[in-house]
Amino acid sequence: MKIIKVFVTLGSLNFDRVVKFYDRLFEISPHIQIPHQYAEFDLPGLRLGIFHPKAADSPEFSQSARSGMSLCVEVENLEASIDRLSELGYPPPGEISIASHGREIYAYDPDGNRLILHEEMRR
Repeated sequence: MKIIKVFVTLGSLNFDRVVKFYDRLFEISPHIQIPHQYAEFDLPGLRLGIFHPKAADSPEFSQSARSGMSLCVEVENLEASIDRLSELGYPPPGEISIASHGREIYAYDPDGNRLILHEEMRR
């Protein structure tokens, strides 16, 4: 298999709300947008697509919370990012933890998909 590109997509039954959340969180608009169907964000290091599943596939996408998948977002300032999530109405439920590679906190998007906000350890 010759890989051309790898990117992440999230299927959401709450498509418009989730797209609006990421638009406001990342402070950039999707560079591709098909109303009520597909949006794609071109982010540093990642292309993130969000799609509205077809009706026949809806049951598969109705339980995104507690998935093993996390969207890890490295940020410059963890506290400012936590404040941003709180302003959007999605404050992280826990506390900042210290990992071997820096500080991080878990948060969740409107569908319950896990976000790990990470700030690299300064040396």
